[in-house]
Amino acid sequence: MPGMANMDMSGMDEAHKANMAAMMKMHPAMMQGMMAKDPDVAFACGMIAHHQGAIDMAEVELKYGDNDEAKKMAQTIIDAQTKEIGEFKQWLETNAK
Repeated sequence: MPGMANMDMSGMDEAHKANMAAMMKMHPAMMQGMMAKDPDVAFACGMIAHHQGAIDMAEVELKYGDNDEAKKMAQTIIDAQTKEIGEFKQWLETNAK
């Protein structure tokens, strides 16, 4: 995201810094994926980056979170989106030209 790379994170705690790092990694990857000429491939590539970003943020929750319910939701996200990334990658292997 424009401007995020220069964002002052000095006042943030480690959890917030980790979440910001995950988002800064995710957004350019999503945008790059969406540049594929084939709209189906663009969708799959963008979603892989999006899902990886969700996994990265869920891992931050597992590391820094205190609430058991939130941590359970984070693990559910990791499990589901890891599976979906695999499905998108498999689809790309079969369908990307």
